[in-house]
Amino acid sequence: MKNEKLLTLLKILGVFTCLYLFLIGIGGIGAAFKGEFKETAAKLLEATQSPIVGLFIGILATTIVQSSSTTTSLIVGLVAAGAVDVGGAIFMVMGANVGTTVTAKIVSLGHITRKAEFRRAFAASSVHDTFNLITVAILLPLELKFSILRKSSEYLGSAFLDVTGVTSPENYIKKAIKPVIEWMGDVLNSELALLIVSVVITFLMLFAIVKLLQSLVLKKLESFFDSYLFRNAAIAFVVGLCLTVMVQSSSITTSLIVPLAGAGVLRLQQIFPFTIGANIGTTVTGLLAALAAASAVTVMPGEEIPKEVVAGATVAFAHLLFNCAGAMIFLPFAPIRNLPILFAEWLAELCLKNRLIPITFIILVFYIIPIIVTWNT
Repeated sequence: MKNEKLLTLLKILGVFTCLYLFLIGIGGIGAAFKGEFKETAAKLLEATQSPIVGLFIGILATTIVQSSSTTTSLIVGLVAAGAVDVGGAIFMVMGANVGTTVTAKIVSLGHITRKAEFRRAFAASSVHDTFNLITVAILLPLELKFSILRKSSEYLGSAFLDVTGVTSPENYIKKAIKPVIEWMGDVLNSELALLIVSVVITFLMLFAIVKLLQSLVLKKLESFFDSYLFRNAAIAFVVGLCLTVMVQSSSITTSLIVPLAGAGVLRLQQIFPFTIGANIGTTVTGLLAALAAASAVTVMPGEEIPKEVVAGATVAFAHLLFNCAGAMIFLPFAPIRNLPILFAEWLAELCLKNRLIPITFIILVFYIIPIIVTWNT
């Protein structure tokens, strides 16, 4: 009995160790992309003011840097610098929301050799992008016609900048993984090598997490998640929001859920509100970027805050309002809430027919189509 308890404890510690290394792998991928392609992403964001093209630029830029938080911060900085118009930037932010889901999609490919796991994992990763795509389809035409997001976020942005002296909170998770990622970068001395090593670490840790979870008493784990973290939609939503605020990356948060779904620990109905919470949590980075832009400007008593700074805060709030609007559309009503889940399940079943389908889907939706659209601008 004691040996069994010790083994269970070691396996649980192994899960957390693998999660830590998994975070390092994901962080290393992001660092490699940011080091190699960050300037390219910034140039893309400056390229056009067209709403539709702006949407696809947001998608492409985010798939390049692997983080909607990074893209949104770049957009906020460019708007605050006067390089991008607020109207075009809002559509780029919409695209960033779609582009950030590619990380979970790539992570789900780690299950591709095991059909049952892959169906669950790919469906879990598809819930996020399906939700964002449907939200874009609803809000983009409304924004073009009525500028709802722009008007609301301009008001909130102006009010937000009345608050001064706010600094960025400590990010302990990033502090824990950053030294290792920097060490890897120094040792490998190449963004390409860092990318390859990080991908290998990510996939190995993904495999290890799934095996460890399956070797533990699955029903006890299911009972823990059902009883506490994912007991109902409201709690799952709050967990997703808080975890993403801590990590400051919805890509990492939603990627962590994929192996749990693959192992059969979590169901799509539990994952969906969690991803919506993660969507809202990731907007904190844009708000911090707006504060950083505002703190760099000195405003004397009686003077107005520069329009560019207000515009940066406007974009940050547009990101927040976009995600909040999506939550209000889907969460309250079960039939509507089930739409992304049903589509995700259908897509996962389709991808089981041929292993090339999910790979083609990822390359086509997140890279080829955005490149074709932006190339013609």
